[in-house]
Amino acid sequence: MQLDSSGLQVLSHEECLGLLSTAPIGRIVFTDHALPAVQPVNFHLDGRSIVIRTSVGSKLAAATRHAIVAFEADQFDTELHTGWSVTAVGHARAVTEPAEINRLTALPLTTWAPGSRDHYIVVEAEQISGRRIISPHPNGNGTLSPRSAQR
Repeated sequence: MQLDSSGLQVLSHEECLGLLSTAPIGRIVFTDHALPAVQPVNFHLDGRSIVIRTSVGSKLAAATRHAIVAFEADQFDTELHTGWSVTAVGHARAVTEPAEINRLTALPLTTWAPGSRDHYIVVEAEQISGRRIISPHPNGNGTLSPRSAQR
């Protein structure tokens, strides 16, 4: 197990992709009028590609067209003080080819937001990294032993 300088476990590329595939919500980071912007989105991991559905006229659709973006997903347990975070960076593109749109429509990607969401954005994960917070508790499994819980 490799640890970074702050004591967090460094995740392998495969571990990062595996964890991303389990997250229902992520955050896309893009530039909006020369300022950083972050928007939560639901997504589907399609191989190494992050697929997002939005409306064609949305700020997200306009801002991510041919842009380099970051994408982050995580999961934390506040009681056990464990969790993970994965970040991907890559080029975002609007999907315009009918065959690819048909393929993406078949993915299990149901939008949470109301309204029409028939515009697809694909982020090619060119760089991916992740960290895991390992349980600080003495018995190592993320829970306090009855003896340490009473202290």
